[in-house]
Amino acid sequence: MIVIGGTSSRSLAQDLAQELDAKFVKANVVRFPDGECYVRIEEEELDDDVIVVQNTHPDHNLVEALLLQDAAAGLGAMKIITVVPYFGYARQDQRFKKGEALSAKVMVKTLGICSDHLVTVDVHKPIILDWFKGKTDDVHAAPCVGEFFNGHGIDLVLAPDEGALQRAMEVAKVIGADVDYLEKTRLSGEVVRMAPKNVDAKDKNALIVDDIISTGGTIEAAANQLKIFGAKSVTAVCTHGLFTKNALDRLRKCCNAVYSTNTIENEVSVISVAPQIASVLSGQL
Repeated sequence: MIVIGGTSSRSLAQDLAQELDAKFVKANVVRFPDGECYVRIEEEELDDDVIVVQNTHPDHNLVEALLLQDAAAGLGAMKIITVVPYFGYARQDQRFKKGEALSAKVMVKTLGICSDHLVTVDVHKPIILDWFKGKTDDVHAAPCVGEFFNGHGIDLVLAPDEGALQRAMEVAKVIGADVDYLEKTRLSGEVVRMAPKNVDAKDKNALIVDDIISTGGTIEAAANQLKIFGAKSVTAVCTHGLFTKNALDRLRKCCNAVYSTNTIENEVSVISVAPQIASVLSGQL
């Protein structure tokens, strides 16, 4: 097996190659002044199964992913497995208004032009993978998150809402902590109270687990409320750390710590999801 790392995901690609005991190849990627992308895999041939690891967000990373796939195919790859740690456009899985583009379908089908197997990590709606023509897997980051925090004194794992409770439960199972979700109660037109539905947060080391942190508004409000309720500490963790609009700086003011996995590489992406991806691939390659 050969793992090809694109520019958005080289750290994760290296981790994955190590987990799989596979060869790692760093692709040569150049971006021209006009914005176009040049890709070259500097190998004589790729007479093996090839794993391309590259995000599809923002847009220029999608183009790079497609070019990496084609470059691998051109060198004779036997099978191309595309690992997309953070899948852009996954939220637009239906036409909510007349005339809208079905973005998720377009992206999934485009990635299938030169790929036999598509692997995502905590994709927003796994059902979108049904549009892919080959094999698909959506990997859960929760076991890796749980292993990271195991033994760090977390008493309570919280989901930001009931819909995200399953992810929090998976993390809590590894840690051996209580689990709950945050319930929003509107006290007035402008005031919203957020509190654990069933478990008292007083004197607890709380861990809020989410799939994506973008602006961080929900996590910020939850952390402030938990401190009011007497939580000893509040830590936030997510799979995909977008951290737009200075979210990381704001969260550091209300949280004791903030972490993310390495699906998107940033200064707090210290949790590798490579073991989970490798577990899926080693069982199917």
